Amino acid sequence: MAKALLGHVGGPDPRMVSEMRRLQQRIRDLEAELTRLQEQNEALAAQTRDEDLVRLQDREPALT
Repeated sequence: MAKALLGHVGGPDPRMVSEMRRLQQRIRDLEAELTRLQEQNEALAAQTRDEDLVRLQDREPALT
């Protein structure tokens, strides 16, 4: 009876298992890319802050 409820006797569908593995790998790849891009963004933001700080320090004082 349980086999009839599952709709097949041979266990999980190999195509579905393959697709699930492919999707899991895609998720891992995207997560790795996201981490890499976040690190790159943080580095660029820090560089920009540093450049802005240097520009502010190089300014001559305003005449008063």
